[in-house]
Amino acid sequence: MDDTLTVFKASKHCNVSSKTIINWIDAGHIKAYKTVGGHRRIKKADLEEFMKRQGIPIPEEEETETKKRILVVDDDPIIVETIVQALEEDEFDYEVISASDGFEAGLQVNHFMPHLLILDIMMPDIKGYEVCKTIKSNEDTKDTKIIVLSAYLDEEKFKQMKEHGADVCFSKPLPLPQLKEEVARLLGLR
Repeated sequence: MDDTLTVFKASKHCNVSSKTIINWIDAGHIKAYKTVGGHRRIKKADLEEFMKRQGIPIPEEEETETKKRILVVDDDPIIVETIVQALEEDEFDYEVISASDGFEAGLQVNHFMPHLLILDIMMPDIKGYEVCKTIKSNEDTKDTKIIVLSAYLDEEKFKQMKEHGADVCFSKPLPLPQLKEEVARLLGLR
């Protein structure tokens, strides 16, 4: 288990609700810090120190199940933050990272090996069709699921994207509940 926990992970570790963890942090019982995006993070050692003081049993280390990795590629930081936050807070506890341009996205696909890619195809340096084709034609990444986002796609373009390997296409503004549903479905969790 990592030594830094999300509120969700901490709540699972203590067997309480996320809201309880946030209340404990706000009351100063548990030390925590905030990420640039405003998400609380708790060091595992700090949490377990608190648990010992409170007499909360510390669970045995469960064997680490592989988290599903998701890469969000969009040059709009607000959209990235919204998607990342929604997925990080999802019940499936995904590991989510983001890239803001095509070059960084290419590096992350090879390094992070995401199970699923959420891709804005209207970015200046990205050719959506090529990205999909490249990922689906590479032996190492061909099983990566791809969700395409765009503010300007009609049915015809959606059809073309699917022919090039996109699994699902969404128009912006983004319907977050549907996106989360599709992510879980594509990753075989629903």
